[in-house]
Amino acid sequence: MEHRSNPVLDADWPDPDVIRAGEDYWMIASSFHRAPGLPVLRSRNLVDWEHVTNALPALVPTDHYSLPRRGSGVWAPSLREHEGTFHIVYPDPDHGIFVLDAPHPAGPWSAPRLLLAGRGLIDPCPLWDEDGRAYLVHGWARSRAGVKNRLSLLEVTPDLREALSPSRTLIDGADLPGMLTLEGPKAYRKDGWYWIFAPAGGVADGYQVVFRSRSLEGPYEHRIVLEQDSTEVNGPHQGALVDDLHGRWWFVHFQDRGVFGRVTHVQPVRFDEDGWPHIGESIDEVRGRPVAVVPTDSAETRPYREPLRSDPFTTAELHPRWHWQANPQPGWSRCGEGRLDLSFAPSARGDLRDLGAVLAQQLPGKPSTWTVTLHLPPVAADAPVGTERAGLVVLGLSYAWAGLRREGGRVELVHGTMAADEADEVVEVHRLVAEDPSAEVSVRLRMDADGAGRVRLTAEGLSAEPLVLLEDWQATKGHWVGAEVGLFAAVDSMVHHGLTERRASFGALTVDREGTAI
Repeated sequence: MEHRSNPVLDADWPDPDVIRAGEDYWMIASSFHRAPGLPVLRSRNLVDWEHVTNALPALVPTDHYSLPRRGSGVWAPSLREHEGTFHIVYPDPDHGIFVLDAPHPAGPWSAPRLLLAGRGLIDPCPLWDEDGRAYLVHGWARSRAGVKNRLSLLEVTPDLREALSPSRTLIDGADLPGMLTLEGPKAYRKDGWYWIFAPAGGVADGYQVVFRSRSLEGPYEHRIVLEQDSTEVNGPHQGALVDDLHGRWWFVHFQDRGVFGRVTHVQPVRFDEDGWPHIGESIDEVRGRPVAVVPTDSAETRPYREPLRSDPFTTAELHPRWHWQANPQPGWSRCGEGRLDLSFAPSARGDLRDLGAVLAQQLPGKPSTWTVTLHLPPVAADAPVGTERAGLVVLGLSYAWAGLRREGGRVELVHGTMAADEADEVVEVHRLVAEDPSAEVSVRLRMDADGAGRVRLTAEGLSAEPLVLLEDWQATKGHWVGAEVGLFAAVDSMVHHGLTERRASFGALTVDREGTAI
């Protein structure tokens, strides 16, 4: 039996939920404001994962999410199967709880339908009883509802289309000594018990609690079963209980790694004679701490591996690994034959945090190198073109980018930075690349990130030696998400010749990551 290191997914896959269907494990995660959302991943061993599809092409309401609504959108979802149909139940804290259905986890997934309207409803999980009745357990976001630290229950139709009862408090954290920010419930039936796995204590510093009762209505007894203790895994938090084909049990959860987002860990689970789960490495007869390595049954010895991030852009459709910062609009991109074309999107304020048309992926927790070639098209001398810019960006609450900027006929190699609490971008010009408007300009951009999220931006192809544009810049997390690496093309006004026809082009993207097979 080989071993793999935790985290098994060292990148931002927030609030994972996992089920097993036959020999395959299927995982979904929060996607917040990004589209397409609700990523669906597949694994055979809980440690090697493939990003198969995204269940939600665009967020609803569609118009509301035409702009980046950072911190809103898809919060912690649940994935369940009932009578041959797979269901994803996800909360939008500003609109309510939505449901998607599919005949298979890989899709096709239905359009989302609203099951329960309301602000502050979060972290829903369905449960079907032995008599066929269905229920929903959920939490509360104080930022929208004014309350938190409680779990609620309501009855719904078995097809998850209607609520049949009002929501009532099932477990109030205020009644439990020391219980703070109780949320993220996942409900199960096992061995004659109703189980609710729920984290508490906050995302960065919390712990995992397990509740059980002989009746779904309660009352519930509880234990804290997983905590950081002496490990480096802060806030072991929110996840899924899942069994394997050999009858063993596992707990898949996240850890908040700041700039790298919420990364995924796998813990072994054993049940004692009284039925209680023991997760990870035992601290005492009740509590556990996260393990550093995960045993698997694979006879192969392979390096740590995550979903692919490189993209040759040879297909007409974007790979599921990509997402936008808002609902995508027609004409934003086209790809195929080894190139990605991005339309110059209006950016009147020049703040890339406001731009929905940034095409991005998560910044991995392992050191990584990203390289891509940017091509800026020529422009007619008399064309009414605003200031255009395109390039490679590391995006969070602050951001840094490198690329080309065209003002009139002049094209310059530049980099820009935006501090988290600032409204004005700081741009540095490194060299004049072309003065002739008819010139076609290309540059090879490179971004290196280390294990702490410090970034180096360089340009190649404009001189004998690579040009260092930015050194030792610290990337930052976003709103509820980790930092992202993206491609963009923007113009400072709508006074632009052929807005949907004029595009910046990117060649194949290559991503190398330390310790990762690509």
